Amino acid sequence: MRWIWIDKFLEFRSGQFARAIKNLTLAEEHLHDHFPGYPVMPASLIIEGLAQTGGILVGEAGGFAEKVVLAKIPRAEFFGVACAGDQLIYEVTLTDLRAEGAVVDAKAFLDGELLAEVEIVFAHLDNTRANQIFGPKNFVFTQQLLGVLDLAKAQQRAREQDATTHDLESNGQPHGTPTLP
Repeated sequence: MRWIWIDKFLEFRSGQFARAIKNLTLAEEHLHDHFPGYPVMPASLIIEGLAQTGGILVGEAGGFAEKVVLAKIPRAEFFGVACAGDQLIYEVTLTDLRAEGAVVDAKAFLDGELLAEVEIVFAHLDNTRANQIFGPKNFVFTQQLLGVLDLAKAQQRAREQDATTHDLESNGQPHGTPTLP
């Protein structure tokens, strides 16, 4: 079973930036054990949520043509803890994309305050070699996680269509088109 540490994408700009939400609830078993009586989201799982957000951003930028694996985390700083009942906002910016891999700057926010800042390096592996080494199920691009991305894209299209419809109803012309006196 693969755990998904993203509940929803709020914003997704292909090849540039992604913003996602993770709601922390006591329904998640790991919070019962870490720590009993004071349910704290493990820092490693916050990093995993940032990595899933970044992995989708990197993979989508390449049309999901290759497997994307987390290669290393050169830097990770935490400035507090997140507990059950909190909502984390993940923001990931693609800073370097090359044939061999990518680098993202990732931040987690809690109540508008910076909770974590992480640099993540990903490697690209061609599908044949990746499946030989790791097997097909060890990657970010599971159907469940790609469904979260598909939902975000559908919501973005709906928002854009609503904005266009609203603009047309307001002045009878597309947004940005000047009206004649």
